[in-house]
Amino acid sequence: MTPSPASSGPGAPGLDIPVVTVTPGGTATTSLTIRNDSDIVEAYSLEVVGDCASWTTVEPARVSLYPGTSETVTIRLDPPRSPEIRAGEMPLAVRVLPTEHPDAVRVPETTVHVEEFHELRTELQPRRRRGWLRGRYRLAVRNEGNTPVQAGFTPGQAGEELAFVFRPAGPKLEPGESVEVGLRVRTGKPVWFGPPAVWPFTLTTTETGDQDEARADESAGRPPVDAEFVQIPIFPKWLLAVLAVLLALLLAWFALVRPAVRSAAKEAANQVVQPRPTPPGEPGGEGETPGGGSGGASSSPTGPGSGQGQGQGQGQGQGPGGGDTSAEGGQQSSATIDLETSGGQSDSGTYKVPEKSVFGVTDIVVANFQGDEGVMTISFGDRKITTIALETFRNQDYHWVTPIKIPANDTVTIDVTCAKPGTPATGRRAQGCHEVVNVSGVLTRTEQ
Repeated sequence: MTPSPASSGPGAPGLDIPVVTVTPGGTATTSLTIRNDSDIVEAYSLEVVGDCASWTTVEPARVSLYPGTSETVTIRLDPPRSPEIRAGEMPLAVRVLPTEHPDAVRVPETTVHVEEFHELRTELQPRRRRGWLRGRYRLAVRNEGNTPVQAGFTPGQAGEELAFVFRPAGPKLEPGESVEVGLRVRTGKPVWFGPPAVWPFTLTTTETGDQDEARADESAGRPPVDAEFVQIPIFPKWLLAVLAVLLALLLAWFALVRPAVRSAAKEAANQVVQPRPTPPGEPGGEGETPGGGSGGASSSPTGPGSGQGQGQGQGQGQGPGGGDTSAEGGQQSSATIDLETSGGQSDSGTYKVPEKSVFGVTDIVVANFQGDEGVMTISFGDRKITTIALETFRNQDYHWVTPIKIPANDTVTIDVTCAKPGTPATGRRAQGCHEVVNVSGVLTRTEQ
């Protein structure tokens, strides 16, 4: 057995296969000459061994030679374009096994130079993001080449409205290795009103570091990834319509409804405070009646706030809605109930009407300045006046033309169930609910 002429130079070892260079995805060939120096007809089996065996073939794989003859076989290398075929030097050997003399097996060797190839695959998810000021994307990068690389990213946009941040900015990848890179896209200023703003951009993945011209051309030839960021307005269109309707209702309240309610409440209060004079000629009036003198026993008060005479039954057994029991003119009065309730708890606050007095309630103002959520119930004595949900108002008032009378030692009670504390003007969520109720009306003494 002798080597091919390509390997028979000075100092070349016997039966060595010429060195060969191959590019993954391509094909390279070399040759080996087999010679029968024996005195019998011999058959030789040829088998590739080593790391190149999976993608290397020998043609033909078996030869038969007469004594003194030779034959050259072709060694074909077809490495796939895969990260598993690493760039660099790899050993290649062919086992030559004689059929008649198997003990004379020979294994000629050579070196295969695998050339580099570079390929970066990039996927961006999602391709479209929506947000007020920023959007987050995931960038999956895989090194499909056969040599380690350091990846870099070049964003492209028509204007300068967007800023790009990559984390990590320059990952290093071994052949076949993948990495996920976070991309944050941010705009410089918000869109307050109007339609969404669409900002398209591109993203190109390149290899950083020292590159030769071939690698630079290969990086420049990669198509960029297209994506876009949709910047939505802070205030949508429907919110503007709702605000316009609320403003119109508020103006209508202050212009039409509130003055009428205030006037009716004031008139009712004046009727309670200022007693109506008894016409002359009637019992208790200024004029004299036949058979009676002034201040007689028959002069008992029958009108509200008359203040004339004192019957023995006044102030006893008179509940709300009963007859007038006042012995002197009333005066405007108000009371405030300030109640703080822990979150998830219920609590009560009361105002007690003084002894020998009747409180005619004409106005209630309820304040929920924190925007708490829950339920509030207002009661006068045993009567439930109203139950309201806290989240439906911040400030609310009630007015009555005819006062609601609360007798002595009875109470104005508010029961609050705190479902969720709100956020006051400080900007920090409160630890508990906080409601304030102001009750005003006319406080009338029932006894002097």
